[in-house]
Order: sequence, then C-alpha cells, then structure tokens
Amino acid sequence: MEKIILYLVVGLSLIFLCGWASDVTAIRVTAEPEPVDIDLQRTAVIVIDMQNAFISKGGMFDLRGFDVTPNQKIIEPIRRICNAARAKGVKVIYIAHVLSPDLREVGPDSSFWYKSVKIYREDPRWQDKYIIRGTWGAEIVDELKPQKGEILVEKPRFSAFFGTNLDVLLKTYNIKHLLFVGCATNICVEASIRDAGSLGYSPILIKDASINNGPPFMQDSTIFNVKLCYGWVTTTDNVLNLIK
Repeated sequence: MEKIILYLVVGLSLIFLCGWASDVTAIRVTAEPEPVDIDLQRTAVIVIDMQNAFISKGGMFDLRGFDVTPNQKIIEPIRRICNAARAKGVKVIYIAHVLSPDLREVGPDSSFWYKSVKIYREDPRWQDKYIIRGTWGAEIVDELKPQKGEILVEKPRFSAFFGTNLDVLLKTYNIKHLLFVGCATNICVEASIRDAGSLGYSPILIKDASINNGPPFMQDSTIFNVKLCYGWVTTTDNVLNLIK
C-alpha cells in the first residue's frame, strides 16, 4: 500500500512539473558578451523617452541644435519590437521624462536646475517644446503611441527607476528580464540599465533600437559598459528572430 501511495505521489509530481515546464517560454537570445536565457512570460520591453522633445523636428533637441535624424531612425525598429512583443503577450512599458510647469520635481537645489531645465527657465516660450506635462513635447511620438491598457511611467530624473513606481510594477507582474530601447543610450537608457541591474533585473540593451546623445563614441561607451558590468547587448533582428 505504501508503495502504491509513493508511486501516485511521484506520478502526480511529474505531471505537475511537466505541466509547469510547458508554460515556461524560455528562449536563448544571441547577445554579447554571451547568450542569455530569458522567459518571455517574465519579460518586458522598456521604451525610454521616445517623446517629441527628443525625437521630433521642432522639439527641444532640434531647437537646441542637435540633429534628430538619427533619433528618428530608431522609431521603426522599436515599433517592430513592440508589435512582436505584444503578439507574444510580452508587456510593453513606456517611460517618459515629464516635469510640472513649475519644475517642482527638480528645484533650485538640484543640478538639473542648472543643466536640464536651464533653457526652459530662461525662455518659457519653450514650454510646449520641452517635457512639460500635458504639452506636445512631453508626448510619445505618434508612431509609437502606447496601446490601450499599456503602462506609461513618468520619471523626474534620468533613470526610469528613480522616484517612480516602476520597480513595484515589475515585481507585481513578476518581471525579470528587461529589453531596453529608446534614447538617449548614454544618458537615460544607461542610467535605467544601471539601476535595473542593481535591483536584481536582467537588463538587455537592444543597441540598434537605441540612440545616443552627442558624438558616436558615446553609444560605444554605453555598449561597452553594459557588456562589461550591467547586462547584455543584442540587436533587433536577434530579438525578432525569437519572438516574431
């Protein structure tokens, strides 16, 4: 009798384990410095700062003299990644750098007061071109608008995690693997990847779906940093080949 009970327990355990394993959508992503295994059920695409202020003609970056043409070239790979992710049930989470009209999120005691918001303070006519809540500049570009039900997290600093509920949201959804796209690679994307690694996530930078601000070596610098310390680096094609 004891043997029969033992066999039943073992059999039921195997059935449970096989059923659980069949629900795991583990894939191996070709990446640097080595391939990385991810579970699609525990993966999210993190879209950083694809806002008019940084991407569009007539936005803040454009008015400050930065060439936004390279920024616009990452719209299409991001769109393809997001659509493929949605088709597989992978969450797409948007991050937007947004401030209040009175700049309460930065204040005169912050370096941001003298760096990031200096031009806006000196000329309020920039308001709708900048990243002020409710203005055109703060909106996600038309080609990448979040779909119904998708999460948009507003951040007051460079990192998507600083002063936001992103960590709580990801843990609530049991997310482990983060696919990072957007701009700027060497500023907000890298700041977010650094924090993601420190918080226990597995960050993966999709290098041709992100763009730096400044000279080209800034992109290379972040790629080097991510490969060396913070996570992994891959390409749009590598991701799409696995989740399309």
